[in-house]
Amino acid sequence: EVQLVESGGGLVQAGGSLRLSCAASGFTYDDYAIGWFRQAPGKEREGISCINMRDGTTRYVDSMKGRFTISSDNAKNTVYLQMNSLKPEDTAVYYCAADCESSYYTLYSGGNGIDYWGKGTLVTVSS
Repeated sequence: EVQLVESGGGLVQAGGSLRLSCAASGFTYDDYAIGWFRQAPGKEREGISCINMRDGTTRYVDSMKGRFTISSDNAKNTVYLQMNSLKPEDTAVYYCAADCESSYYTLYSGGNGIDYWGKGTLVTVSS
């Protein structure tokens, strides 16, 4: 069974950077796309980005472009989310999940229909 474990969250001041990691196991990597999602307190879960593990293709929710960058290291079975110029409104629990390409809209729906989720890592951005 697919397992996803996030790490790298923590407290950062506005304008700072963090790199989140998602260690994946239990699946054939070329069959899945792994994405990052987040859920802020009192808000619905929203998508950030998705990377196809077969060909490396990346997609971003439009509002997430620019400051966030998804990447993968297949040798380490790990997907990363580099977050720069962080803002207080970025404060959320960040999750990785698979398969974020189950449909074109999965990423933009906030991950509806995704079966495999990590437990999340909390990112807190102070002003």
